[in-house]
Amino acid sequence: MATASSLKEQPLEAPKSDRETPVVGPESHSRNLVIVTGVSGSGKSAALRIFEDLGYYCVDNIPPALLPELADIGNGRMPDIACVVDIRAGSGLDRLESALEGLHRRRVHTTILFLECSDPILINRFKETRRKHPLHHEHESGGILPSIHRERELLTELKALAHKIIDTSDHTPRSLAQLLQELFVSQPGPQAGLVITLVSFGFKHGLPLDADLVFDVRFLANPHYVRELRWQDGQQSGVVEYIRRDPLTQPFLERLCDLVQFSIPPYIQEGKAYLTIAIGCTGGRHRSVMVTEELAGFLRCEGYQPLVQHRDIKR
Repeated sequence: MATASSLKEQPLEAPKSDRETPVVGPESHSRNLVIVTGVSGSGKSAALRIFEDLGYYCVDNIPPALLPELADIGNGRMPDIACVVDIRAGSGLDRLESALEGLHRRRVHTTILFLECSDPILINRFKETRRKHPLHHEHESGGILPSIHRERELLTELKALAHKIIDTSDHTPRSLAQLLQELFVSQPGPQAGLVITLVSFGFKHGLPLDADLVFDVRFLANPHYVRELRWQDGQQSGVVEYIRRDPLTQPFLERLCDLVQFSIPPYIQEGKAYLTIAIGCTGGRHRSVMVTEELAGFLRCEGYQPLVQHRDIKR
């Protein structure tokens, strides 16, 4: 089993463990269940938010006895599940072993993730947030530290069951997100959690409020002044071919695609969750639509899955 100290030395590498996550029966259940647990203040809520960003269905503070029923929701057609089970369950923690047996019978691929943290860091976190420790009622006159020590004692057996143990003492939210992504996204695509949205728009209708990058294509040939193309849009072949005949179009598309391709990996590394690229022409019907579709096609070939919106195409 991995130890907290060994993980602390290499916080951004997948921890090694002598206990592999079990795959039971002839076939593993198509759904994965991650049970997030650990000492209070170690970052379980932050971890749950990270799992939600990774596409998991997340539940906080679920009674252990309900874990098999949680895995049954949707008859296996729901996303993977991440849930927090910790000391707040009280005596309900005694039901965890039987719950794990129920998950085993259902062939649910289950991972117990235990989050650890040093005493000084935990004390600082409780003081900064001004939240009470779940066991404060047992040590009202002894401060935070006795509650922390008591919790560690109560979680000893649960920690021994853990498949992965992470010491979050030196982790930032960003580094923890990067580590969990490495551990629980088996085949991360190039988009890696970044939601890319491409928006075509018309400058005369105003800039998109959520745009991160804005490109102005009003220098390209304008189909609006061609009678038979005026009421078409940038998705139709006549308009596309007209814009393509402009000698500036192809060089611009090549440079645009190169710039966007260059920019996306640093955005992902920085931990950005959303990237909105806005492409504008005068009315938002012809040139911006055509360029947006070209960029979307390029990104799909590169393995990304952009969302495409043509805001003003019907105006």
